[in-house]
Amino acid sequence: MTTKIRTTIFIALLVVCMTALSGCTTWDNFKSAFIDKQEKDTTILIGVLEPVTGADSKAAEDEIRGIQLANKVHPNVNGKLISLMFSDDKSDIDAAETAAKTLVDKKPMVILGSYGNVYSLAASPYIKEAKIPAIAITNTNPLVTVNNRFYYRVCYVTSNQGDLLARYILESENENVAGVLLPSDNDVALAEATAFTDRMKAETENDDSIAFYEEYTTGQKDFSELLGKLAKSKVDKVILPGDYTDAANIINQAAEMGLKVTFLGDSEWGNEEFVKLLNDNVKASNLAFVQFFSADNSGIEGEAVTKERQSFLKAYAEEFGNDSEPTEAMALGYDAYFVAVDAIDKAADDATSEEVNDILADAQYSFEGATGLINFNQNGDPIKTAYINTWEKGKMATIYTVEALK
Repeated sequence: MTTKIRTTIFIALLVVCMTALSGCTTWDNFKSAFIDKQEKDTTILIGVLEPVTGADSKAAEDEIRGIQLANKVHPNVNGKLISLMFSDDKSDIDAAETAAKTLVDKKPMVILGSYGNVYSLAASPYIKEAKIPAIAITNTNPLVTVNNRFYYRVCYVTSNQGDLLARYILESENENVAGVLLPSDNDVALAEATAFTDRMKAETENDDSIAFYEEYTTGQKDFSELLGKLAKSKVDKVILPGDYTDAANIINQAAEMGLKVTFLGDSEWGNEEFVKLLNDNVKASNLAFVQFFSADNSGIEGEAVTKERQSFLKAYAEEFGNDSEPTEAMALGYDAYFVAVDAIDKAADDATSEEVNDILADAQYSFEGATGLINFNQNGDPIKTAYINTWEKGKMATIYTVEALK
């Protein structure tokens, strides 16, 4: 019997059944017993919680594109088709709660997202209650994953980036003295600076390794007095956490004064809005900042050179052409999808979402993604490769690869 004949017979039987089943309740039972079951047996559902509309929709686009590109590259797992189910949190906290409820009711195997720390925080209780693992993509707030064993992330929290910057100047620059310049009214900046100073002091075994430590007020315009103190200290590596607008003002004024200082920043400095704030006399040597992905191959080495990285760059070029480069958020979205698929693949064929979570929570779990090697600690935060970048003639360039610490 040919496929065409079998299909015709199936449709005919379906029409007969639909005609016979006159009541809605009877039809719902039929749909649940036959159609929904068949779909469940042949597909794996991955939820995507993102602000598809609203003020944050533009910023979320690259996370979504990364997920969709990964799905196009790898649309199947365990012999089943992967179906992406989107739930729009509408760039609104209340809507994020509703979107999370809607999504968990569909019982996806894993949830990806959301862009925006506040939306992930709003969704967190529902994800935890449903026991469905979720993977945040660019969330840097530690509260997203803390006390929720079902929430993970594929980027470092902001405070950890201070530790990465300290490792960079210790390992790559062989520096044993550094400085800190931070806003006095910013707890996130303080946490980043503390991680930086703790690593410096621990590695050098010297409490005086931080030879310059000064504070300023957010929004301050004149930094000449502070920069004068910096010049006298002769410190040439200074972490600069906080708002990137303040950071740009400080860097510009230091360049005008002729200071040969490398300022160290977090992943926000990878934003094109940041580089637009810099004056022309700011040099590449004046900047070093954390990124979770780099399209620049010149500074990529070690564990960061993965097959998945090459597959991602190839897939990106085929989809979007060679005239642009993939963003960090797109690469992280791509990796979040593949981490989810990898965990599903390693679980049993009939595994529940909670059993998939057990795979991710295992201390031995690791995945070599487009952004490098990824492991998760007990909080669901990554132990992974990171990159130290700079801006050179308007383009981002990688100057060092920080390997994951086991």
